[in-house]
Amino acid sequence: MKITHVITRLIVGGAQENTVASVLGLRQKPGVEVRLISGPTTGAEGSLEIQFTNYREILSVVPELVRPVHPLNDWLALRRLEKIFREQKPDVVHTHSGKAGILGRLAAKRADVPLIIHTVHGPSFGSFQNGLSNFIFRSAEKKAARATDHFIVVADAMKKQCLAAGIGQPEQYTKIFSGFPLEPFLTVQNNLELRTKLGIAPGDFVVGKIARLFKLKGHDDLFAVAPELIRRRPQIKFLLVGDGEWRTRFENLARSLGVEKHFIFTGLVPPSEVPRYVGIMDALVHLSLREGLPRALPQALAAVKPVVAYDCDGAREVCLDGQTGFLIQPGDLKNLTKKIIRLATDPTLRQKLGRSGQDFVRENFAVEKMVDAVYNLYLKLAVERGIRA
Repeated sequence: MKITHVITRLIVGGAQENTVASVLGLRQKPGVEVRLISGPTTGAEGSLEIQFTNYREILSVVPELVRPVHPLNDWLALRRLEKIFREQKPDVVHTHSGKAGILGRLAAKRADVPLIIHTVHGPSFGSFQNGLSNFIFRSAEKKAARATDHFIVVADAMKKQCLAAGIGQPEQYTKIFSGFPLEPFLTVQNNLELRTKLGIAPGDFVVGKIARLFKLKGHDDLFAVAPELIRRRPQIKFLLVGDGEWRTRFENLARSLGVEKHFIFTGLVPPSEVPRYVGIMDALVHLSLREGLPRALPQALAAVKPVVAYDCDGAREVCLDGQTGFLIQPGDLKNLTKKIIRLATDPTLRQKLGRSGQDFVRENFAVEKMVDAVYNLYLKLAVERGIRA
């Protein structure tokens, strides 16, 4: 079975890590020939292209496949993808992300690809956009849906949002959690040397946040509650793992609030190094207002770190309120402060929530389980459509 994945860019991010893990994992399956097409990877978010250093025959880059809307490039990318599909004749085209998801599926349909699958990693439309943008992206997704045989969602929340928008039918959806290598998180230790290097004292309570430094990721709310948290718990540090266009803005905000000594900016951290930073956290907060199912939540839980998350998109499917952490309404800064203080003052509760979370993640988020589920779905759909596997 010949399978081609398509994604807009290979930055360091959840959807991209999911795609890379799927592609490399599927290489090990019998009877599978897998390729990956991506647009160019640029920006402060880093690149995952290095993971294909030893598999250069797998990855192809289409220069015209760029993230911003660009009518000429979009048309050229569509034609280029169609040409590639006609030449390579894949049995399955599996798309990811907004731009590649739309252009890739339309091109695959034009090239008569037998089976077209799209993974919904996160919402491409919603209240986080203005009315015009919301209408354009929703309309584009509805058009692409007519060229889609099946959808994979990383959380039930994505299925509900898509169906509510008139995208696809219920029987076209399969939920597959976005798995990752568990062992580095399951075995991570509280690295005192790393804490010292970052200016974190042994007795400091570390609140971690793993996210791009950009809009809709919720950093502003963390800064909003920081002064009160510091007043009530002077030995608190905020560890911001990630980089992005808003880093300077947040560094200036920390200084203007007089809390710069309590905030630590790690900058861009390669995925392989993330477990080390999770290991020195005492709890993780996830305050994003737009996310499919945030990978940071199961990663923290795998390391026995309780989580506090906004009840947004798929967060509630991992942050089980009162079981693995605390789920709060977006923007409820009073409750956010309360829950962080509660975790900071109750190590027994932290351990209880973290252990429960680790058990949940062990059962549901192994990367091998994700790859097996995707592979078995391919086989099932191929049989239904008479494709020789």
